[in-house]
Amino acid sequence: MTDSLIELKNLRCERDERVLFEGLDLQVNAGDIVQIEGPNGCGKTTLLRVLTTSSVDYEGELYWSGKALNISKLDYLNQLLYVGHLSGIKKALTPRENLNWFSGINQGHKRCSIEVALEEVGLFGFEDVPCHHLSAGQLRRVALARLFLTPARVWILDEPFTAIDKQGVANLERLMTEHAAGGGCVILTTHQDMTIQSLRKINLQSYRGVAA
Repeated sequence: MTDSLIELKNLRCERDERVLFEGLDLQVNAGDIVQIEGPNGCGKTTLLRVLTTSSVDYEGELYWSGKALNISKLDYLNQLLYVGHLSGIKKALTPRENLNWFSGINQGHKRCSIEVALEEVGLFGFEDVPCHHLSAGQLRRVALARLFLTPARVWILDEPFTAIDKQGVANLERLMTEHAAGGGCVILTTHQDMTIQSLRKINLQSYRGVAA
């Protein structure tokens, strides 16, 4: 029996009176790593925003662990980590302070120490440097360090490899694989060619609507 985490039924989204996608059925099980692909403007980020509940501008049904999302939303959000295009990092704070704040709003649950998380993303020695002194790639690494801290089962990542070097990409793929193997799931968009063998790909062009 599959361990279904997220299920979408007949999902339809519009933007500016244009159908982005419709008739989208998707089941994401524990252990899945799912890449949402398609050309720019096809609705990839829109779909991720629906999945994070930050957008309710859609038609269709969403389920979490077999229950309609409208009655299981709190549990779902407690199991969700989203890393979007923007880093979500406070530049006046240090990496350590940013991650302390993140851990605080997530009830303090951590899989490892902040120091270990920053070392894992290649920021050893930058723990107490104000983030306004860091490069775009380093800021992205601070955001991605959250993945090492969170116990959330669902990771939703919008272009997580942006400004990340080759070794960083390999490390992040390894982390995704370990997370999925531990019973979690990952849903992401990326223009990066990924090497994860079990990767599932969903092309939104297959569900594109006809312009109004």
